[in-house]
Amino acid sequence: GGGGGGGGGAAPTPIPTPAIDVPNTPVASLAAEEELSNPSGSPTRPNMVGDGQEFMPHPLNNLVSPMLTDMYQLTMTYAYWHAGRHEEHAVFELFFRKNPFEGEFTIFVGLDQVLAHLKNFHFTTSDIDYIRQLLPNAKPEFFDYLAAMDCSKVVVSAVKDGTIVFPRTVLLKVEGPLAVGQLLETTLLNLVNYPSLICTNAARMRLAAQPKNDPEKKVILLEFGLRRAQGPDGGISASRYAVAGGFDGTSNVLAGKLTGIMVSGTHAHAFVQSYTGFHMIQDPMLNGVDLLAQVQELRTTKPMWMETNSSELAAFIAYALCFPDNFLALVDTYDTLNSGVFNYIMVARCLIRLGYSPKGIRLDSGDLAYLSKECRRRIDEAATDFDEPELAKSIIVASNDIHEEVLLSLNNQGHCIDAFGIGTHLVTCKAQPALGCVYKLVEINGSPRIKLSQEIGKVVIPGKKKIYRLLNAEGCPLIDLIQRESEPPPKTGERVLCRHPFQENKRCLVTPTAVVELLEVVFDGPNGYCAKIATAEEMREKSSSQLKTFREDIIRPLNPTPYKVAVSQALYSFLHDLWLQNMPIPELTKKVEEAERSYFGPIPELTKNGPTLGPLQSSTTRRAPQKDCKRSGGCYTAETRDRIPKEAHVCARGGGVKWSEVGLRAAGRAGIGGCASRTREFDERSCLTDRPLPGQQAALKPTCISDVHSNDLGRV
Repeated sequence: GGGGGGGGGAAPTPIPTPAIDVPNTPVASLAAEEELSNPSGSPTRPNMVGDGQEFMPHPLNNLVSPMLTDMYQLTMTYAYWHAGRHEEHAVFELFFRKNPFEGEFTIFVGLDQVLAHLKNFHFTTSDIDYIRQLLPNAKPEFFDYLAAMDCSKVVVSAVKDGTIVFPRTVLLKVEGPLAVGQLLETTLLNLVNYPSLICTNAARMRLAAQPKNDPEKKVILLEFGLRRAQGPDGGISASRYAVAGGFDGTSNVLAGKLTGIMVSGTHAHAFVQSYTGFHMIQDPMLNGVDLLAQVQELRTTKPMWMETNSSELAAFIAYALCFPDNFLALVDTYDTLNSGVFNYIMVARCLIRLGYSPKGIRLDSGDLAYLSKECRRRIDEAATDFDEPELAKSIIVASNDIHEEVLLSLNNQGHCIDAFGIGTHLVTCKAQPALGCVYKLVEINGSPRIKLSQEIGKVVIPGKKKIYRLLNAEGCPLIDLIQRESEPPPKTGERVLCRHPFQENKRCLVTPTAVVELLEVVFDGPNGYCAKIATAEEMREKSSSQLKTFREDIIRPLNPTPYKVAVSQALYSFLHDLWLQNMPIPELTKKVEEAERSYFGPIPELTKNGPTLGPLQSSTTRRAPQKDCKRSGGCYTAETRDRIPKEAHVCARGGGVKWSEVGLRAAGRAGIGGCASRTREFDERSCLTDRPLPGQQAALKPTCISDVHSNDLGRV
């Protein structure tokens, strides 16, 4: 497979892989008990269980169970139960805060595995025995409660697999008993994070692979990443969700068996290396014709063909004898242009004369743009010389550590590649290894709950919500609107005020031509309903069709335009009212200095020579040389202390001083005003004017200190 991390080659025609046959009676997975581990020691859960309506497969990985959770979920569950709160009605929401890969869209998948987990959620006897060891002081009745726990009281709403989503869009809404909802958190995040990341990565590669000058050309993408994936589960998930993101197939045999996706593969360099000459071909006959003799005869017609590597040619003949209609040769084992491609032409020409259809070649090293064009030229010339149009249909497959930037570069250079085998960078998501979904409580017993943070991006929008996508007349999405569940939905043809959830001045008016509600009930435990699980091909169809509806500047790979996700006026007002209700208000006492210390931290004092830092003082001081600023006011000599920690910077910019490494803050005290930075680069913008702060003597000048630490005063 070489640098592509692949499965040893690829062919555009799939090796026949039967779709999984879902029977009308519960059956076990195909040898699932033998193939999947079960470290908890519990009886292996069957892969198919009946629900009276349709059959719900168990999650692909047999490790997925209520035990696939974090310890603190169990401790919280016990605390809820101990306090008699475990049956309180709670609402949790799963969402993410930032699109991956420096892009502006994400594709949601993983719902299929979520539904399977919800349907099969239960603790086994061995699970309970192990939890007893973890919680030795828990009351015995708690374990009886766990043994009877399931998702029969849980209702889940979600966006469909393959939907294009954006930050703060609710992907899953879980309603039900507090304890059950809490226990679902870690598992649901695990089942959604990686699949959505893989699917988005695959979709970006699909977009990057499409030639801009030939939008109708079908470029084949094959996932080759099993050997580089993070374990068996990562390999299976990557195969399935790469197809959901736009790939055509995989080299992963088990993924094909378990999910029914297309499996492709030919041979690796090792197969070519294993042949030392024509004598190793035991049976050269193909349908009564000596293929070896025909190739050797054809070889003599061109002097340059007589110079190719004979052992490589023998390997190609041996492989063609086994797969005459799926013959795709890896041509870079020895010399791509002077041996590999000529050897392919000879074998392919003979197969065509016998009525077969060879597939093409694969490149796994070198300058792929140049080599593909040269190989195409040689194949087309041979097709013309032999008057064999079938030979000109040969495709060129490329692998070798391919990622999104390589695909974009190849399109910019121009190439003749028809298919790509992509491994390492796809399955490991090397550009960004995690999506960062979160799962937050937003309501308890009908009371909306909010989580506040000094980081605005981490503030949780409270309460049960609905999500609507507003479209224009062409079906192009304009904005996603989050509303309180009690609000009426937006109406087509009526103007809607859409607001940024946190910035008051950001708002817009939208008159939608169509309104699509994104969340729908997919699992209703009380009513015994579970939505149909989508196949990888159905997810691919949905994601690819949705991508075509968005503006090109939103999905482009470089400097994309952010898509807007807004809140309604009612939700905006409710959010900020609840915010103020829950945010403590600091109180200033008569001892102003103490109040400032309690709110801002220790305040530096100003001496005639510069600032001192109270508890950070030392007996040794140094005087920094004067250095002119490039802004009015200049920078002035400052006295610094040896014990100022590295990267604790002071910038002379009105509004306060913040010592970033030690948590010290001062608001307009000591005449040095400014802000702090963790970077060690001198920022000329941080030097301010010599305007004195209120209450400061006019003779005192602002001070600008940058890159100050114990061994190097830096610049002042």
